[in-house]
Amino acid sequence: MRKTLSMLLLATALPLAAIAAEPDEPGPVCDMGSGHHQHGREGMAGMPGMMMAPMDGLKLNAEQRQAVNKARLDAAQEKREITRRYMDKLSEADKEAMQKELQASRDKADKTFREQLTPEQLKQFEARKAEGEKRRAEWEEFRKWKAEKDAKKN
Repeated sequence: MRKTLSMLLLATALPLAAIAAEPDEPGPVCDMGSGHHQHGREGMAGMPGMMMAPMDGLKLNAEQRQAVNKARLDAAQEKREITRRYMDKLSEADKEAMQKELQASRDKADKTFREQLTPEQLKQFEARKAEGEKRRAEWEEFRKWKAEKDAKKN
């Protein structure tokens, strides 16, 4: 059961990663381990064509690209809702075990990724990761401020 749920979560996460950026815009390499992935045409971890291969060469216009992205977003949302329904049925122990297994998988992938980098690339990666952490902290601070401001209005 745990393996099935893990695979279901992975299947839900992959389409989200595929639609995170416009297909014609290059994006930064995946920040493995942070739980938030951004990439462009490269796909996961910067591997060319991993996510966008079926659309390569079609030369979609802006309207087509927007329609495809909307369809993918809708499908990802539906998958997320299905996953959430099943997750709500799990016991807390199963949820915790699944989270630990997912974290171990992310840690393993992060280790493998880092082993492939040269010292200079690793230095750049760490700098980008630190910058991302700083932005996330600033964004979280803004969200708290906004929530407090909205609470005062009501």
